[in-house]
Amino acid sequence: MGLTGYAWAAMQGLVSGLTTADVINADQPPDGARDILLVGMDSRTDAQGNPLPQQLLDQLRAGVSDGEENTDTLIMVHIPNDGSKAVAISLPRDSYVDIPGGYGKHKINSAYARAKAAERKRLQDSGDTDPKDVEVKSAQAGAKTLIATVQQLTGSSIDNYASINLLGFSDITQAIGGVDVCLKANVNDPYSGAKFTAGRHTISGVEALEFVRQRHGLPRGDLDRVVRQQVFMAGMAQKVLSAGTLADPGKLSSLTDAIKKSVVLNQGWDIFGFAQQMKGLSGGQLQFQTIPVVNPDYDSPTDGTAIQVDPAQVKNFVQGVTTPPGAPPTQAPPSASPNASTTVDVHNGTAKSGLAATVSQALTSKGFTAGDTANATAKISKTTIRYPAGAQGAAQNVADALGSPATLQQDTAVQSGHILVVIGNNYSGSSSSQSLQQAAGPAPSSSAPPPANADDKPITADGITCVN
Repeated sequence: MGLTGYAWAAMQGLVSGLTTADVINADQPPDGARDILLVGMDSRTDAQGNPLPQQLLDQLRAGVSDGEENTDTLIMVHIPNDGSKAVAISLPRDSYVDIPGGYGKHKINSAYARAKAAERKRLQDSGDTDPKDVEVKSAQAGAKTLIATVQQLTGSSIDNYASINLLGFSDITQAIGGVDVCLKANVNDPYSGAKFTAGRHTISGVEALEFVRQRHGLPRGDLDRVVRQQVFMAGMAQKVLSAGTLADPGKLSSLTDAIKKSVVLNQGWDIFGFAQQMKGLSGGQLQFQTIPVVNPDYDSPTDGTAIQVDPAQVKNFVQGVTTPPGAPPTQAPPSASPNASTTVDVHNGTAKSGLAATVSQALTSKGFTAGDTANATAKISKTTIRYPAGAQGAAQNVADALGSPATLQQDTAVQSGHILVVIGNNYSGSSSSQSLQQAAGPAPSSSAPPPANADDKPITADGITCVN
């Protein structure tokens, strides 16, 4: 009775002290499960927006901030309403995806920062001089765009959102008494500070940050870092789900203090109801997966080396690991292509006959709606993609599909919903639609390839998996 009363009081104290943000649409129809987006922020502030002391940042080996709040860890957790099992799906931070809102294609970890910066500028330009108000509202705009990006990529509706910063990650690991991990080989990385011998370790605080942040010197770079994060999260879940943490008043108090200081949740999340839903979950019923990857060393047009993913493969994969056994798969409607709403007109600015029709056919095969084809009024040297106001993102999608260097140019003469491609003499694609499709990337697949860690032992919260 005494322990139950203390646990109830601790939960009350946690809920009343949480930092929340208005980032989730409460009108989403029920779909039989809860999808939670977990975000690890490369942030130099606490949950309330207060800057962390430089001495503390030095202890955390946070490095020099570039002024951007990138989301360096993204995990979507899918939990059926009966709480019987859960699957945590990692989204590599360098995944090259379309960011809704006209931002174009970029690494997924920049979605939050881009939207936050744009909203901050808008608020300041409109005369908002309250730094706290600007911080809160711009952060919410960043989170909403990140959520929309993940929903568009995975095809899932995000029901809850939770973010944590560097300090919170360090404090929570210390509060629960550390996490058990295992390495296949010795590591010594000067960038992250990770220095561990092969075998098992119990790590917390700064060591835990070093473990999950290392990507240099790993065989698969960021993909191996994703696996690191998964085994650490699995170990943390195992520790928290055990009675050793939840039945220890000291650990529980430290855990709630750390969460209140550094975690942000969406408004309206019923934490008590969620705890009841999860009470039957055991370590073996929590499994970790990673979305399929097409090319881990993709030379992106805008962001340097990135991770190329196929949205159709990702949606199929997510559906495959989240659909209950025996349930019929949900079929996407034929018009689900994100490119279908863009009509592409193609004008031939070269002396090569029939090129406009060929390019139009290739772009149509990538999901765009075919528009007019014609000869340009004059011959031009460089291919240009012209777009109306607010359609830069759609223009960038066309440029990516074109597979040849092109200059983007806003043009008020282009009607809304249309993109005009004017082919120039520098066009380097083949005259065949097949070559254009290859340049644009792989066609959507009906079956997803295995996740990045397919050769490793499946990661669950029941036991310790040795990793790179």
